[in-house]
This record gives sequence, C-alpha cells and structure tokens, in this order.
Amino acid sequence: MSKDKLIPEIRFPEFKNEGEWDIEKLGVISEIVRGGSPRPIEDYFTTDINGLNWLKIADVHSDAKYITQTKEKVKKEALSSTREVNSGDLILSNSMSFGRPYILKITTCIHDGWIAIRKISNKTFEGYLYYFISSESSQSYFQTNAAGAAVKNLNAEIIKLLPIYLPKNIKEQQKIASCLSSLDEVIAAHSQKLALLKDHKKGLMQNLFPQRSLNCDSYDLYDENDSKNQSNHKNQKNPGSDNVPKYRFKEFEKDGDWVEKSLEEISIKVQDGTHFSPKSFETGDYLYITSKNVKNGYIELSTAQYISTEEHESIYKRSDVRQGDVLLTKDGTIGQACVNELQIPFSLLSSVAFIRVKPEFSNYFLYHLLVSQIGQKEIESQIAGQALKRITLTKINNFSFDFPSLQEQQKIASCLSYLDALITAQAEKIEQLKLHKKGLMQGLFPKIKD
Repeated sequence: MSKDKLIPEIRFPEFKNEGEWDIEKLGVISEIVRGGSPRPIEDYFTTDINGLNWLKIADVHSDAKYITQTKEKVKKEALSSTREVNSGDLILSNSMSFGRPYILKITTCIHDGWIAIRKISNKTFEGYLYYFISSESSQSYFQTNAAGAAVKNLNAEIIKLLPIYLPKNIKEQQKIASCLSSLDEVIAAHSQKLALLKDHKKGLMQNLFPQRSLNCDSYDLYDENDSKNQSNHKNQKNPGSDNVPKYRFKEFEKDGDWVEKSLEEISIKVQDGTHFSPKSFETGDYLYITSKNVKNGYIELSTAQYISTEEHESIYKRSDVRQGDVLLTKDGTIGQACVNELQIPFSLLSSVAFIRVKPEFSNYFLYHLLVSQIGQKEIESQIAGQALKRITLTKINNFSFDFPSLQEQQKIASCLSYLDALITAQAEKIEQLKLHKKGLMQGLFPKIKD
C-alpha cells in the first residue's frame, strides 16, 4: 500500500475538512458467514404460510438492490442445517456471478451458494457498505482473488479480507449512499419506462397485424390518458375477419381485407450471401457482414470484420446488397431482421439473406412484420435441421403474410418505427445514466495504489 492519502476525488462540501478516511477489513467491521442447505432440499419444501423463507440465487434479479420476498418456503426443521439471516444484513453469491451484494428487507434462510454479511458495526452504514462492495475496486478484488479455473468462486476468508474505505463520520457515509440511491431510483424509473414502451409496441403489433395464424390475446393499444394518441389513432375493431387487424387507422377502415401473398410474390429478389470463407480479415476496405452482425432493427458494426477489395469483387459480388434491402438471418440466431440503411457496399455471408421488395410494398413494413409474433411463428415453422438449424431460400420465398395497400403499410411502418426510435433513445438514456453512476462512484470512493 502506498502512502497516498485516503481521500476521494469528489467530496461533499460539508465534509471537506473531515480529513482522511479509515481502512478496515470487511471481516473486522462485520461477521461473514456462509449459508447452508438441508439435504435433500425437496424434503423440506412446504406451502405452509408459517414456513421459513427460502432464498435461491435464481430468485434474485441481477439488477435488484433489495430482497423483499422469496418464491419458496421450507419447514422449520431445516433450521438445523441452514442459515437464517435478517433484515439489514447483506448477502452476496459466492460462485458463478459472484460478489454482487444485496440488502435484505426480510428474514430468510439461505443455502451454501450465499455468503451473509451481518452484525455490521455501528460505525458503518449498511447502505454505504452495499455501494462500496458494488464498486469497481471491490469487484476487482473479488475477481483477482476468486479461486478455481473453470468456475471461479469466493469463500468466506477471501471476503473477510476485502479492504473497506470508511469516512470517519457516518453522516458522510449516509450522504454518499443517499446520492447513489437517488441515482439508482432515476435509473429504475427510466428502466420501467423502457419496459412499458416495449410492452406497448408488442401490443401494438398484435393489434395492427391480422392474427389469423395466432391464438393469442391482443393488448390494449393506448393508455386511456393519452388523449393525443387516442385522437390521432382512433381505430375501428374488426372482429369478424381473420384477414384484417383488430384495429386500423381511421383512413383505412373501409379498405377491406388484407391480401395474402408470399415473399416471392412481393419481392424483386431474395438472395443470400457468399458460401466462401475469406482468406484474411487482417486488411481490407469492405465490410463482411454475417448473422452475428444482424440484430433486430440495426446492423452491429462494432464486431464487424473487413475483407480486401480483390476478394469482394471476385467471389463476394454475389451478395449484391443495396440500401433499403431487408436483411434476415437464416443460420445462427435465426429470424433477426433489419432494413439495410448503410450507404456503403459490403459483402454478405450465406448466413444472411436479403429481400428486395417491389415498389408497391414497403420494406419497413416487411421488417416489422418479420420481427412480429406472426413473423417469428412463420419463421420458426420453416426451420430445418437438428444440430445445425437453418432456413433455406426456398422456405423464405414461401413465407406467407397478409398485406394491405402500400399507403396502409407505410402508415403502420411509420408508427412502429417511431416507437422503435423512442425505445432506442430510452435505452441510450439508461446507458448514459449507468455510465454517469460508474464515474460518480469512482470519484466518491478513494483510489489507492497498491
């Protein structure tokens, strides 16, 4: 340990003159104990309301902070072979995705996959301890010291030796915890909004596409308080036909049934990429797109590779992809789709097909149709192979869907694309908040050079 002062880069004004922080081992300021499990555990499960809570790692969401309930209970006889922990204790898993702390808000029994941090000293605030154990320096300590080759795990002795940096004034600990907790609440609120947007889009797609091939419940289209959407998208129910959607935009209510057509009928060209492997990815000017790069709604370029101009022009000319073509993965992760918005030519592997639609059909409508529940069911029904699953071009050409007029296709595609933009913007906002939190934590806790 160096002689650097134990002072964070960021400090709240009221604590500027509080001096250096203390350093303690986690095992000194708390008791570290491992959980236990009676065997066989199935003999101890109970539905009795008076049974003891039983917490499994699978019960806890990775993004959670507090544990407020369990899915199962065990008989009181299990107490002799397990560990009961209480509200206010911290627990963390000791294997697999280890080291992530949680704060208990209930009393529960824990099995031997959990480590409990309890009897926390009165000079340490539990909320502060939670964030310090969650910090980059603590998690790095766990990664460095975890035992095992294939599967790393922590034991109580390793956890006991974790260095904890503590402000002498517990009010400063509380202030830090409060600051980070407020940011967590903002992130949680935005995450909930993202989930609602995704659910809304899912319901919207079920209502705006005919459901002739699905036996599923439709979602309500809009929030009853969203007067703007209600007025702009007031739709008419069509319960009597399988070839019209449940809801239609007002201007298309009298347009009649949608028409069933195959992809071969609506396309100018349906083609996959090259079946040859490139000689080298070391140097090149042309993107080489595979099924790994095609995600729902976009092409992932951060992992894309490049090939030489010579190879592209000789054996890769087969993949004559153009801007506006719909891409669909046919090997690997099957059924991912997007519209090619890249303004540059690229080579395409045979694991991806492109669909060039006729002028009287909307490429964006086809994209939304392919990633909808109807589209995914059609794709799944055509997958061939046992170990190596794939879809052939013949099967893709035979995909059959219902289509309205071009104008109605464009209206539906525009509505869904607008929602996609909202979802993307919301996801990016959450990532920015998480990055801000990460930087804030690095500043609020001291950095010590070993």
